[in-house]
Amino acid sequence: MTEFVQTKTTALITGASSGIGYELAKLFAQNGHNLVLVARNEKALNQLSEELREKFGISIKVISKDLSVITAAQEIVDELQQEAVIINILVNNAGFDVYGHFYETELNKELQMLQVNLVTLTQLTKLLVGDMVERKSGKILNIASIGSFAPSPLNAVYSATKAYVLSFSEAIAEELHGSGVTVTCLCPGATWTEFQKRAEMGDTRILKHGVMNADTVADIGYRAVMAGKRVVVPGLYNKIQIQFMRLLPKIVIVKLSKFMLQRA
Repeated sequence: MTEFVQTKTTALITGASSGIGYELAKLFAQNGHNLVLVARNEKALNQLSEELREKFGISIKVISKDLSVITAAQEIVDELQQEAVIINILVNNAGFDVYGHFYETELNKELQMLQVNLVTLTQLTKLLVGDMVERKSGKILNIASIGSFAPSPLNAVYSATKAYVLSFSEAIAEELHGSGVTVTCLCPGATWTEFQKRAEMGDTRILKHGVMNADTVADIGYRAVMAGKRVVVPGLYNKIQIQFMRLLPKIVIVKLSKFMLQRA
């Protein structure tokens, strides 16, 4: 059993074994937060845990869990309750993509993606936000995408899950206004992580321009959630894309999205 110092705040981060989640874990640790690290890769989580515990002297709990399993969120929360671990900050970072024409992609992979990107995110938020409201204190950071703002051919299901994350985050942020609990939605564009490799989209045009580093995106996300901001789009290139999405006709945006997501 991991002993937590309850005078410190504790952040739960999903998808913490790599990419933006990994960088966020380092930032929270650096700023003195205890951590609950969640991902499938237990070995990577343990390595990160040892590094951060030794460097920053914080308490860390590792939970190896496949978030595509429908019971995962409840199992995580049950384990935390058994050990009396209070979550002050929830970071719903875990997610993956299934790239390609919808008529050709694998249904089972897309159903798993829906579970991870959308359902488990909603479940964890539901299971933890009530206690935050009772304490009149808490923060939630949900990771969406610039794909949240427009349909994305060749990424149809993925961008739809991220549109949900953005809409959900903005809605409950307003519901929680004045409660002491804030909800932040981070909408990064293309970022150098293992994400693209897993989705087999490393040679697409979208990765040729304005790609950001995971540590930069994580730093922007960390600052945003701690400040209680609602929606944050990191990077000037991505901000410009969002403005074009708001100004141009939808049919133009869809065709441009398809062009950018095609292989170069």
